[in-house]
Amino acid sequence: MLAAAVRPAAFAARTALRPSRLAALRALSTTPARSSDHGPPPPLLIPPGAKPGEVPTDDVHATGLERLQVLGEKEGVEVFDLKPLDSSRIGTLADPIKVYSLAPERIIGCTGCPAESHELHWINLTTEKIRRCPECGSAYALDYHAHEEITFQEA
Repeated sequence: MLAAAVRPAAFAARTALRPSRLAALRALSTTPARSSDHGPPPPLLIPPGAKPGEVPTDDVHATGLERLQVLGEKEGVEVFDLKPLDSSRIGTLADPIKVYSLAPERIIGCTGCPAESHELHWINLTTEKIRRCPECGSAYALDYHAHEEITFQEA
């Protein structure tokens, strides 16, 4: 009688530990691939690489944002804004120096007015408030240009 009661429990335990054959047959993805006709595709940020026996150039060696910058330079487009901020005047609270940004937050560096008059101070600009440099007192404000297609995730 005891053996008859133990057999179904042992069978259930063995089958629970075995992987299901149906789970292995199920498809991983059932969503069809979609294509977009909103213009040309974005540039490939992972290049094919150099051929065996060749020394790679920047075009085939760079990846990610560096590759985006290299491709932009080849086409004559400045991808990143590398121009210095206006240091011909000291920004005031009434007339701060505007810093263009596509993000609601940006980190800038102040070297004073005239340029290089003090050590570099990093300042975190946000849309809420005008920030001042602790060394020279120059005021900076974020000139935020929101874009409806770009979203930023909070960390």
